[in-house]
Amino acid sequence: MAKSILLVHGPNLNLLGTREPALYGTTTLAEIDLEMAALATSAGASLESVQSNHEGVVIDTIHKAKRDQRDFIIINPAGFTHTSVPVRDALAAVDIPFVEVHLSNIHRREAWRRHSYFSDLAVGMVCGLGPEGYRAALRFALAHEG
Repeated sequence: MAKSILLVHGPNLNLLGTREPALYGTTTLAEIDLEMAALATSAGASLESVQSNHEGVVIDTIHKAKRDQRDFIIINPAGFTHTSVPVRDALAAVDIPFVEVHLSNIHRREAWRRHSYFSDLAVGMVCGLGPEGYRAALRFALAHEG
């Protein structure tokens, strides 16, 4: 059976490519989503991408993943990483395995960015690899048994 994967992008990621390119690179979110969809399709999987700057939309999207019987979630919670207990609770509630992705290395940044509300629930975390982190997370999701 083909895997069904949800890719969630948190706040301000819609500005990728123009937002602080020295830190986040010049690749746009649209480019990441296109490549991820193509990689998933070539592996026989389906992938849906959702980006929102609104916490409630991210939570509703995670809840919907359970109803849609998604096999895996890849999430870049962005600023919600350090602030959102409700997004954490949504991920815990749906009990779908997920990988947390960050373009930058959050452990080399400000002290307050080093804490994630998601890492202890995630089956894995990728940070500091830029867009390659998304590809690594997808490869893992495709191979994940569970």
